[in-house]
Amino acid sequence: MARDRRDNRERQQGELSENVVKIKRCSAVVKGGRRFSFAALVVVGDNKGKVGHGYGKANEVPPSVEKARKAAMRNMITVPMEGSTIPHTVKGRFGGAEVILVPASEGTGVIAGAAVRAVCESAGIHNILTKSFGSNNPLPLVKATLEALKQLRPKSKIEELRGVTLP
Repeated sequence: MARDRRDNRERQQGELSENVVKIKRCSAVVKGGRRFSFAALVVVGDNKGKVGHGYGKANEVPPSVEKARKAAMRNMITVPMEGSTIPHTVKGRFGGAEVILVPASEGTGVIAGAAVRAVCESAGIHNILTKSFGSNNPLPLVKATLEALKQLRPKSKIEELRGVTLP
């Protein structure tokens, strides 16, 4: 039986790849004992410049992942890219997390922590340098990374806005 070598937390859904970043377990003490609930943080992307994140909560893991995946598909954004990297350096902030994304030359790879890496790889970015400051909580890191990616502008758009030709 040939087994898929990819991470078991990542699946292909048609052309979209789904990456489960974090699953949290919460317990509430009730009369009969503990009642557990689960929350899932999922990043979905097409590896061609579209990426989104979702957060879902349920009493079991599979429904929470499914809710998060549906939310991620509703929250997708388009990322302008230059080859396999980003056009310019950007900084994103969300809550206590701050992320800096720097374009990298071919062959560098994705230099990032788990949460930022999930977003970059789902978007199809193959060469990037990142640094995160402040909170290391995956949810604010994912949101800060998406905020940074929203700020990206392709070179042609900047030339049009400024009315000049850039080298």
